[in-house]
Amino acid sequence: MITTNPILNELGGNPLAGMQDLANELRAEGTSLHDFAIGDPDEPTPPFIRRALVDDLGPVSRYPTVLGRPQLREAVADWFAHRHGVHLDPATQVLPTAGSKEAVCHLPLAVLDASGDRRHVLWGDPGYPVYGRGAVLAGGVSDPVVLDHEGGWLLTLADLDAERLERACIAWVNYPHNPTGATADLGWYREQLAVAREYDILLASDECYQEVWFDEPAPSVLEACDGDFTGVLAVVSLSKRSGMTGYRSGAMAGDAELMQRLRFLRTTVGTASQDFVQAAAVAAWQDQEHVDERRAVFDAKRRVVLPFLDEAGLQVSGSQATFYVWFRAPGGDDAAYAKALLDERIIVSPGGAFGPGGRGWCRLALVPTVEGCRAAVRRWGEAIAAGRLPR
Repeated sequence: MITTNPILNELGGNPLAGMQDLANELRAEGTSLHDFAIGDPDEPTPPFIRRALVDDLGPVSRYPTVLGRPQLREAVADWFAHRHGVHLDPATQVLPTAGSKEAVCHLPLAVLDASGDRRHVLWGDPGYPVYGRGAVLAGGVSDPVVLDHEGGWLLTLADLDAERLERACIAWVNYPHNPTGATADLGWYREQLAVAREYDILLASDECYQEVWFDEPAPSVLEACDGDFTGVLAVVSLSKRSGMTGYRSGAMAGDAELMQRLRFLRTTVGTASQDFVQAAAVAAWQDQEHVDERRAVFDAKRRVVLPFLDEAGLQVSGSQATFYVWFRAPGGDDAAYAKALLDERIIVSPGGAFGPGGRGWCRLALVPTVEGCRAAVRRWGEAIAAGRLPR
């Protein structure tokens, strides 16, 4: 019998992938659905981005490189300068990735010493499960920090005891936050940076929702560095910003020494996206108009969903940014409420899928169109009125 890695049994399946599989099964049955489960909005990728990809397709296909095209690294650096006032050297402080998920998962392989004393990776629970999974796959320890409504869903390193900080090698932060939509200001980033540097912890910031804000622009951890990016890494992506989830294009930026180690690692585990995707990515990073237009669409969806939840007496928490809305499940059982909504052909993610800290809450991903959101809340409201769903 062929043996397999026992860590896979420890990790188990990804609950979010299960939600996607369920939605696909229901669609295959011809069932009409209101799908708010997976963060993959229905709005099309802007035509100029698709055209840039097509125009770059040549008769011969070449392997992409780890460094990617210089034009792409320069476009990412220029975006950081214009958006965040941060100046990066595209040759040494920017590294393209095939989306942000693989970058998040692979980072511990470059940082974590599986035989050392500092094997723990801190991350916020509820949160993106890959932070912890990447740690375990690298031979480390996933060390989730429970977040809560009262604390604004913020991971505050100073609240942790010294022993916990001393055994950590990476601290992942993610604001605007998946799944709660909570935000953090620049002062909070400076506080986390001070603690991380005191304990020699790599402060890694997942910033894939940077451009999905509504009240005020979201800061980057790199803004808190005042030009010194030692021990700091930001991960960015075009998936949410530009509607390019299927293109798999992102980047890492920050500490030049770490970038060098990641380049060495990625000669084994990964490269930049395909060259024609890189051409599309350059076009996307260089344009702001389509980003503002997408943000306006997400805001229109929020203006449908948030008033409905308020009228229905469902408590919303966080939800200041991203295209996620985080609400408390009536009765406190997120899985049961998600199942009850599924009976109404409305798919939401139970908060427990993002870790024990999410239990009792549910996440809506504003995936359907504005009209699709209107149709969903009508169905939802009718179910409440008829007594099929609790308040």
